[in-house]
Amino acid sequence: MNKMGTVVGFTFMNKVRTKSFIITTLVLALLVTIGLHVPYFIDKFTGGDDQPTKIGLVYEGQPELAKSLEAYTEKQQAAGYTLIPYEQADKAKLQAAIEAGEIDGYLQFAEGDGGVFPAVTYTSKKDSLGMGLQNALQAALQNVKAEYITKGMLTEEQIAALSTPVQIDAVKASPDSGAGESGNPTEAMGAINYVIVYVLIILFFMTIMMTGNMISAEVTAEKSSRIMEILITSVSPLAQMFGKIIGMFFIGLLQIAVFAAVIAINISLPYNQPVLADFNLHLSDIRVEVLVLGLVFYILGYFLYATLFAAIGSLVSRTEELGQAVMPITMLSLAAFYIGIFSLGTPNSLLMKVSSFIPFVSPVSMIVRIGIGEPPIWEIAASLVVLAIAIFVFGWLSAKIYRTGVLLYGKRPTFKELRKAMKAYKI
Repeated sequence: MNKMGTVVGFTFMNKVRTKSFIITTLVLALLVTIGLHVPYFIDKFTGGDDQPTKIGLVYEGQPELAKSLEAYTEKQQAAGYTLIPYEQADKAKLQAAIEAGEIDGYLQFAEGDGGVFPAVTYTSKKDSLGMGLQNALQAALQNVKAEYITKGMLTEEQIAALSTPVQIDAVKASPDSGAGESGNPTEAMGAINYVIVYVLIILFFMTIMMTGNMISAEVTAEKSSRIMEILITSVSPLAQMFGKIIGMFFIGLLQIAVFAAVIAINISLPYNQPVLADFNLHLSDIRVEVLVLGLVFYILGYFLYATLFAAIGSLVSRTEELGQAVMPITMLSLAAFYIGIFSLGTPNSLLMKVSSFIPFVSPVSMIVRIGIGEPPIWEIAASLVVLAIAIFVFGWLSAKIYRTGVLLYGKRPTFKELRKAMKAYKI
């Protein structure tokens, strides 16, 4: 046990100090930072804080529509813009007002044509209104349009209801109650849990790819340089294999902690606070079982894949052959990733239920179902049992392959040769 601890510590410290690990972690942290700032950059480049707030409203041509728009704006407590009336459509005067900073642009209705709502033109120095202003003006003009078309036949409340988009709530039929239950997983479970599930799936795939390949690459490198022949005289092959797996696991946890810190720092910045509100993300909505069970399946899934990466690495004598050798495991992890990502909208589908009991894809499938869906407790327990049994079986098999493969040089052994060599060792 002490020797395994030594291997764990050596593996961890040896990898953490490498330039490749430091550079990769920094680059990924930078990409996470950029990704979290994308909404802010979009807002800046499309207008953002500099978006026009003072708008000239031309009355000439369509005074009724202009008055209706002005009346609607006055009723809004935070419309995001203010209207400054201009009786005449004097382009020279309006342009001079823009240059002087009196207005940021002006709004003008085209001539009407037999009851058809006229086109609306906004003129300013910029070629776009900005996302916030455009949404505010579209909502206001939609109300003005409804009032224009109905011509006093509807009340203000009816016009507001007419202008509001129809919301369709999908419900799941339940034999136990007449009223269904919401079919929108994001709303039912909280948007923050949806984000947690998405992040866990990506972290699972990244951890498997990065640390798994590091495990197999290190084993192959030690074997090809003949260092392995010296190592096995002081540390048993099993202690080496599981020591490397646990050491790499701690490296993965360190990277996750770094990314979590980067996300927390960026989200806490003042100008990023509105992003949480816009996406309806509330930390109080986080469900404890999503975090706990999600991490449990995440850890178990890691150890299942890591043992296979170590076993494959022990069979390869040259690092040039490693990419082809680990391809089957890479394809399995890709299948799990895509099943999880493309099933976020349908967590209770038959595919997800079946996948919950297939060890190589069950970690991702159960993370999705627990976070967004509603799996029965017995299915969660059964999935954990199947996954634990799979880890034991493949761990035992990988240990035998590792113990045999580290001393097999030359071309990769065939299954017949490997099975014959494994019979000589008992674990």
